[in-house]
Amino acid sequence: MALGDSTTVGVGDPLNGTTTDLSGAGARPGQGWRGWASLLADALGSSHRVTFSNLATSGATAPMVAADQLPGTGTGPIDLASLIVGVNDTLRSTFDRSEIRDCLQYCAEHLTARGALLLTVRFHDHGQVFGLPSWLRLPLWQRIEQVNTVYDDLHSRFGGIRIDMADYPEVYRRDFWSVDRLHPGERGHRRLARAFSDELHRRGTRIAVPPELDCAGEPPTRWADALWMVREGVPWLGRRAGDLTPWAARMALSQLRPPTPRSTTTPSLTRTAVPSADAEVQRVRA
Repeated sequence: MALGDSTTVGVGDPLNGTTTDLSGAGARPGQGWRGWASLLADALGSSHRVTFSNLATSGATAPMVAADQLPGTGTGPIDLASLIVGVNDTLRSTFDRSEIRDCLQYCAEHLTARGALLLTVRFHDHGQVFGLPSWLRLPLWQRIEQVNTVYDDLHSRFGGIRIDMADYPEVYRRDFWSVDRLHPGERGHRRLARAFSDELHRRGTRIAVPPELDCAGEPPTRWADALWMVREGVPWLGRRAGDLTPWAARMALSQLRPPTPRSTTTPSLTRTAVPSADAEVQRVRA
């Protein structure tokens, strides 16, 4: 079972060259895209009977996953469930860490209660991949780190497999990404699928044919980069500027102001323990 945004849809990894729309607008799984989740399902299928459902949608945020995708998972048992979302949330003026936390915990509770082993990630510094100026990159990174702390808490409560993208140096290489630098390219999708496959194998899940790392396609050329920037990149930045830039500017200004003294009162937090879902998988229903 796969839940998430355009990365889990597979945007950036065209299926047999059937699509050239790298914007991913309105993309749905199987509509010209393959991606890491499909690659992992195929690898699991080399040793197990696999039922694979990809409910991810392009542009999804954490509230959208909880409200629109989770109900589509049905009521039966689940062995594996990926829950990777949050980057779209960081690019919006409505960013709310508490809402993201509540939505992801709600999803995790429902999925693990049905036996799912969760597959999650910690995000890297995406502003570095974009090549954003520091005044915009640092506020974006602060938001990404807030999402990462949500995933840290999720992992500590529900267990599962968590891939830290920052642990892979190639994540900052140009050929890891598609032409838009927002979605992984074929190499990036293959690497992510292989990372999850390797972790599953370490936990005892038999995978006869792991995801291949060799790519069939070529990484974007400089000409493709430039053409995409003119056709898609500048309009995209313009749309996002209305959300992220005012907040980033306020954050930059706040760096110049004297710090406000912190309260010495420590709030009391109560956390409910939830059993881990790290049971060995015998028959895989991904």
